[in-house]
Amino acid sequence: MRLATVSARLALPALLLSLAACAPAPIYKAAPGTLAATPTQVAQAPKQYARGQVIWGGRVVAVNNLPDHSEIEILAYPLDSSQRPKFGAGGNGRFIALLPGYAEPMNYPNGAPITVDGQLAGSRAGKVGEADYVFPLVQIARSHVWTAEEMRSGHPNINFGVGLGVGIR
Repeated sequence: MRLATVSARLALPALLLSLAACAPAPIYKAAPGTLAATPTQVAQAPKQYARGQVIWGGRVVAVNNLPDHSEIEILAYPLDSSQRPKFGAGGNGRFIALLPGYAEPMNYPNGAPITVDGQLAGSRAGKVGEADYVFPLVQIARSHVWTAEEMRSGHPNINFGVGLGVGIR
């Protein structure tokens, strides 16, 4: 019995380490002073967060190409440790990502998961449907549209429990 206890004690740390190793590293290095505020918090007090660095993500809502720049409206979600949007966690408001030049809408399809790294550039009043809304603006330094495979990677398909289970994928 003592051998089983020792084996279990050694196996648990190894299992936890192997699960942690599955998670990809963050794609962007957070600069010192990167804000932890959500788009909703920034929209409520934009001057308090002026020119702050952010790493935000969510789902692409729309792409609007203007004569000298493009705007990507994003419905924000919290990010996981790899900076992928966590869609089951509930939204954190909306923001507009600003890009110089033309953004090909096919590269930013509606509903696509995205993470951006950039600097706050003020806010703008607008509408979501018929409702008035304040959109924080983010001047993007870098952006990443996640593929379905990237969204799945690092999420081990391991479940613990007792009983019988059937899963269909």
